[in-house]
Amino acid sequence: MEATKFNQEPLTKRLRKGVWDVQAKFTLLEPDDKIMVCLSGGKDSYTMLDMLLHAQMVMQHSFEIVAVNLDQKQPGFPPDILPNYFEKLGVPYRILERDTYSVVTEKVPEGKTMCSLCSRLRRGILYDAAEEMGCNKLALGHHREDILETFFLNLFFSGKLEAMPAKFRTDDQRHVVIRPLAFCKEADIASYAEMREFPIIPCNLCGSQENMQRKVIKKMMLDWEAQYPNRKEIMMTALSNIHTSHLFDVNRYDFMEMIG
Repeated sequence: MEATKFNQEPLTKRLRKGVWDVQAKFTLLEPDDKIMVCLSGGKDSYTMLDMLLHAQMVMQHSFEIVAVNLDQKQPGFPPDILPNYFEKLGVPYRILERDTYSVVTEKVPEGKTMCSLCSRLRRGILYDAAEEMGCNKLALGHHREDILETFFLNLFFSGKLEAMPAKFRTDDQRHVVIRPLAFCKEADIASYAEMREFPIIPCNLCGSQENMQRKVIKKMMLDWEAQYPNRKEIMMTALSNIHTSHLFDVNRYDFMEMIG
């Protein structure tokens, strides 16, 4: 307990600094924003809500927060935990109830990963709800490791150089999606969640699947980091240091101008 108390202040400062750094670079939070903060009940989304509430206080309530949870009707999902938590904080919230669990388990063959379909269904529901509620931005709790894992998944399995941006506009131009924890380390988030004693709700869909390629990528990065400390930080820097003339995408660089 003493160690936790001792580490509390620097840990909180590191996470807040990560949020302020991504804010300074990408301007995620702006005056008069109404932000749907999407909470799953996991460590990342709880931490994101904490960080945004602090930013709201420091920025003198220049933006509005609405906490939203999508109850996907997974068996054993405790319906009272998040509402009780939001009410304790005094945060405006809304619980969306959609049975996507049955759709995913029916459509995805046994042994195949469920994340892709589950994610698409969840996104569509959240985007529609954001429009209905008048939210111009949606905040997602992806952290540094999520972003790097996605980059390698796209590189190894989809043949494209693409990660998760800290800020982007949806294809239909209706919403801006932001990731306030983009520069925050997963290990720091895990320690913070433990310190704050968040009432974690486990996912028994993708979280229970051992054959996911994302888990393979996560282990690969952990092995790299153990052998070469600070490797993840270097990789994150690389995502902001792109030289299109040294790649092969003719849609991003005009190689024809060098003819003759």
